Amino acid sequence: PHPQVFLDEAKNPPADGEMTFYDSNTGKPLYYAPRGRTMDQFLKESRNHGWPSFRDEETNWDHVRVLPNGETVSVDGTHLGHNLPDGKGNRYCINLVCVAGRPDGDCGTQSTL
Repeated sequence: PHPQVFLDEAKNPPADGEMTFYDSNTGKPLYYAPRGRTMDQFLKESRNHGWPSFRDEETNWDHVRVLPNGETVSVDGTHLGHNLPDGKGNRYCINLVCVAGRPDGDCGTQSTL
């Protein structure tokens, strides 16, 4: 989806306040944001770095791995982005196209991310 779609959807998050980001190839849930911060904080950090930026507590470790060189991938091999730690800890800068999938098994309309 176009980056503006992501930003528009972030303005109206689901009732629980979290957005789920799915692997574009498999539909497995990879990230849940925001967790441990507000939506405004998540969006501000993502805008500042030019990529959706996730933290450890927002990462679904059942489906995400970080390689020794910092490359971040799904367990199924989808390249997601890179870990670029900062003063707050690990920061996973992820290509929006790589987490724009639909939930596993959902053949419906476009993902809500």
